[in-house]
Amino acid sequence: MNLLSAPRQPFVGLALAAVGGIIAADILPCPRFALLILLAMGALVISVWPSSIATYALVGIGCFWMHSVRLTNSPGFQLLTRLGPDPDAISATGTVISEPKVAPNGLASFLLHLESIDLSEKHELTNAKLLVRWRGHPEFGDELKLFGVVDAIAAPRNPGEFDMRSYLKRRDIHQSLLVRYPEDGLLVRHRGGNPILRTAQKSRRWMQAALCRGLEGSPDVQSFISGIALGLRHQAPEDIEEPFQQTGTLHLFAVAGLHVGIVARLLWMLATVAQLSRRWAAALIIPLVLFYSAVTGLPVSSLRAAMMSSILLGGLFFERRVFAFNSLAAAAFFLLCWDTNEIFSTGFQLSFSVVGAILLLADPLFRAMQRLGAPDQFLPRNLLSGPRRFLDGCFRWICRGSSVSLAAWIGSLPLIWWYFYLVTPISLFANLVVVPLAFFVLAIGLLSLLFAPLPFSLSLIFNNANWCLAKLVLGMVHIFAQLPGGHYYFAHPHFEGELKAKLTVLDLGVGAAAHLRSGNSDWLLDCGSERNYERILRPYLHSAGINELAGLLLSHGDALHIGGATRLLDDLPPKCLIDNPLSDRSVVHRRLRRAFEERRLKSKSFGFGENIAISPDASARVFFLHPVPGGT
Repeated sequence: MNLLSAPRQPFVGLALAAVGGIIAADILPCPRFALLILLAMGALVISVWPSSIATYALVGIGCFWMHSVRLTNSPGFQLLTRLGPDPDAISATGTVISEPKVAPNGLASFLLHLESIDLSEKHELTNAKLLVRWRGHPEFGDELKLFGVVDAIAAPRNPGEFDMRSYLKRRDIHQSLLVRYPEDGLLVRHRGGNPILRTAQKSRRWMQAALCRGLEGSPDVQSFISGIALGLRHQAPEDIEEPFQQTGTLHLFAVAGLHVGIVARLLWMLATVAQLSRRWAAALIIPLVLFYSAVTGLPVSSLRAAMMSSILLGGLFFERRVFAFNSLAAAAFFLLCWDTNEIFSTGFQLSFSVVGAILLLADPLFRAMQRLGAPDQFLPRNLLSGPRRFLDGCFRWICRGSSVSLAAWIGSLPLIWWYFYLVTPISLFANLVVVPLAFFVLAIGLLSLLFAPLPFSLSLIFNNANWCLAKLVLGMVHIFAQLPGGHYYFAHPHFEGELKAKLTVLDLGVGAAAHLRSGNSDWLLDCGSERNYERILRPYLHSAGINELAGLLLSHGDALHIGGATRLLDDLPPKCLIDNPLSDRSVVHRRLRRAFEERRLKSKSFGFGENIAISPDASARVFFLHPVPGGT
């Protein structure tokens, strides 16, 4: 199908032109004055010689200009130019525009939309945004006055570590503000900011409380239901989220087409019961779907699904046929016009690539799969026996689900590998099993919200039914994640030449962890604290494409060197374990040795001058021990 020349799919060409202009501006920005001249010339050409090619060229130039402005003349860039790269003390007044995330040490992180700053006794107005860390208790929409040190956002110090600086730079946030003490912050006004988003945040808190009512004893179930129904992924612990990532089912925590489709379907059923016309039903569902997208935090996947649903429902309102691929392109075009940097976000790329792959590949794959087990096409269906028709219906359902799952896997495969270093063959089967169950979890959750305001306990019945389904989904995902060959981590291709051994020492601040690679053998020398293992070492192991460890050597007994060993044993049990044989008073070391016994792992110890075989090409020698065994 020639999408560019399709008469009823004009947004496909517009979206492609916008993408081309934005990428060109990101690679080679151009002076704004020259672009304004090009825009004026393009508008003149269209007025004289209207054509699709001229329109696409004008859109591309326009997006080129918009992205160039965002890169060189945005409020965040202007503030960075004004303050400079060095740390400086400022007073800032602004509004909290993100839901604060509170760390275990009580430090709250949030985004602050500035109204003004006071620097060197000068009061300046600004429209920039800052990443703020403060030991206070802010809420979304609060207007605050803070005093602290503004500094550039730090770059990642280790391979595989999340690049917060690049992520926030795409959102026009270039600096962070550290407010050291709670008393350095003042609440100016409560419940400020955008009233629609504030109402959405308040509604989300109420919905989360309603969905988790009666489930207080199961935090894992609460996290799963809140994530799948409201997109509260950041509240899910790492040990719950990682199995979903390894099985390719992490998309359940991203509010997307599945979630918006269920909401729209339930609302359509209610409109049918109320005997509303198709126009009135569409007029009712479109704002409610958009509000659901706002409740879930306006992620790209939710916005994309809400916009697509609105366009499709708008076709019913105007009694016109709407093409799914054109509505997908329209959603991409409008989002890019709103923020040209969205094209570089992982969520945008995954959302549109997966849905695009499903629209393009699902039907051809379904027809190919169906031919493998379909009955004779020349045999009338009414001549088939009842069991044969039942088996044929089941086979069609399996083929339909398999084709969608395979198309989504193909669309996400390059991006999942590039961003997460992960390939998940098990996702082809896991999605067939987990997604239907997740459909019922979300549907029952929406019914629980519908009956939550009523005085009787029907909402609690739905919540308990969701508890059973959530436990089933969590158990199955953990089983799929542990299947051999279900997932693999692959490093990005790189050329290093012929090396006998390579040692990578990670920067953990305090503590130690180093990776030694020789041939096909990977060794770890210590593993850092438990926090450093989760934040730094484990992402590094994934980025290095390590799926098994040849050995683990523990040199010390303190928590800063071996605190993450217990988590490491769960993720990557080493074939060879070398423990420090010396006695110490470390509680962490004693607990770790008990974990060795529970897992039936036998540790080895080496003395002074002994060799440790790393690989056929490399070995290590123990040349220093402190304290000396038997010494003082």
